[in-house]
Amino acid sequence: MKLHVLVEQDEAGYYVAEVPALPGCLSQGKTMKEAIGNVKEAAEGWLEVMESKRKINSRRLVEVVV
Repeated sequence: MKLHVLVEQDEAGYYVAEVPALPGCLSQGKTMKEAIGNVKEAAEGWLEVMESKRKINSRRLVEVVV
């Protein structure tokens, strides 16, 4: 899965990374590389939690490419 990530540097010098497609999914790091690695982990956890909250009927599952 490919997701867009917004990365900005805050006043303290930390890099803050956010995944706009996943509400509330953000992380930070001392370097951009660390922030991206942390937000990747956060996105994986976000998707896992959301998937566990809703049982999906595979017969109704459709894949769409945009």
